[in-house]
Amino acid sequence: MTTRTRPGTARTALVFALITGAALTLTACAGGDPATAPAGASGAPGAAGAAKGTLPTEDVVSAVKRNEAAAKLLPAEVRQRGSFTIASSVATPPSSAYLPDGRTVVGVDADFAAAVAKALGLELKREVVGFEAILPALGSGKYDVGTGNFGVTEERRKAIDFVTYINDGQGFASRADSPLKAVTDLTQLCGLKVAVNAGTTFERTLEQNKGRCAEAGKKPYEVNVYSETGAIWMSLQQGRSDVVMNTINGVRYAVTQQKNVKFLNEYRRLDVGFAFKKGTPLAPAFQAAVNGLKADGTYDRILRK
Repeated sequence: MTTRTRPGTARTALVFALITGAALTLTACAGGDPATAPAGASGAPGAAGAAKGTLPTEDVVSAVKRNEAAAKLLPAEVRQRGSFTIASSVATPPSSAYLPDGRTVVGVDADFAAAVAKALGLELKREVVGFEAILPALGSGKYDVGTGNFGVTEERRKAIDFVTYINDGQGFASRADSPLKAVTDLTQLCGLKVAVNAGTTFERTLEQNKGRCAEAGKKPYEVNVYSETGAIWMSLQQGRSDVVMNTINGVRYAVTQQKNVKFLNEYRRLDVGFAFKKGTPLAPAFQAAVNGLKADGTYDRILRK
């Protein structure tokens, strides 16, 4: 059974490439962010120094210099326009979130997008868009680029080009009193209610594997689908869901900010980054810009933040 819910919950946050050029393999965890540091043997993340309910606002972008070599790769139309449009899903720290003003977007996605814009000498024009609407909108040409923790999958690579800048993936969390310690096989979810975001690899993974419970002679799991990330955590806290399946880095962060929630485990790692319409001439310039950010230290500064 799949339940789809689209409540108007308060804005929270969700973290997201065929890789154009060499893939960047440094993960957010390796970047030293205490809120996303790898869990210890007990499964509790090391959150020393992470202040609950606060988001870092350190400026790690203004010092970025124009990357002339990368800028030369821009298609003429974009160079003349002097800007690019980006569709952003804002859902889960540390990938993306709103500051208390409800308007300012911060997080890893926002910083990398702003840094690439600086490196290319372009103005960034952002529109906040629902996660499930971004990839189709890219295909129609409505936006130049999208962010939203889009994991690189073979299926997506058929229609979308990606430029990666971080490694994330699929992870699980539950209430602290759950008997689950880790989910290494999806049949461990049989009979449970699993909360996911709409249009994600989490939803697709669960739907594609639903038959495994019947094959194992077990009651099927129920997939509860929500359009906002805040809603999946509310469903967990209120007992309407037993497990949350979300981004690894997002889950690690969330359990440092909420009571009575525990990180279970990483299930599957995926590269994530900027998403583009298939065949876009803009991707090579973005790839060169991201490589430049890695070379000049900006990449590490963003992840440390």
